[in-house]
Amino acid sequence: MELDRADLTLLELLQRDGRATVQALSEAIHLSARATLNRLRKLEREGAIEGYRALVSRQAAGEPISVFAEVALKDQRQANVQRFERRMASAKEVVGCWIISGRYDYLVRVACPTLDRYHQLINAWLDDNTLGIEKIVTNIELATIKEFAGFPVPRPG
Repeated sequence: MELDRADLTLLELLQRDGRATVQALSEAIHLSARATLNRLRKLEREGAIEGYRALVSRQAAGEPISVFAEVALKDQRQANVQRFERRMASAKEVVGCWIISGRYDYLVRVACPTLDRYHQLINAWLDDNTLGIEKIVTNIELATIKEFAGFPVPRPG
């Protein structure tokens, strides 16, 4: 994917404000609204822009607790890995899941209304032998210092 300065600036601006108008974006990159809209459509088509979403406040979401669970699987057979990953992808409480290196296989971010609900959730995972979970280490978020707000967009030289 070949991205020029205007494309990169558009990506950066949209990460900050996904509701920016085409007119405002066009003024920022010094192109016509039509040319800017064409660039946006191209970025969407090529997958540089995967979608648009609203960042809902925790208060509006019922102020869920956020937990980071380090998960180790008993073995890495493909069937177990796929089953585990499908379960994580389909669980509404799982708001992020990453394969990681180190002592654990996955880092799973979970948002639950209460610790009791989190405990029920992980007990269900541990009781499900088909998931092949060996161990879960729980880290409760105490405060958010910085939340994910987008990837750094490279600056052309």
